[in-house]
Amino acid sequence: MRLGIARLGAHFGELAKIRGIIYYRLSPFEQKAFAGAISKGVPNIIRRCSENFWKTVPGFIGSYLIFAYYENLAEEMKRKRPGQYDCDE
Repeated sequence: MRLGIARLGAHFGELAKIRGIIYYRLSPFEQKAFAGAISKGVPNIIRRCSENFWKTVPGFIGSYLIFAYYENLAEEMKRKRPGQYDCDE
């Protein structure tokens, strides 16, 4: 392959011509990484959380109440009752 004057100034991706393949690209410098993150993303998060609130929160609250009840019951069962050992000598 002979290097001509025109080929020396070409960019790396343009060194060879490939026929029959078409590439469509958007430069990373032209893309907006956070396009619509505030205007579309935040309302979408609020909508999704409000839709799933009644599906998830009652389960968490019920689980916490059951856990707290049995933790309290376990603490009570560990204690000695004052009148239980009065007759022992």
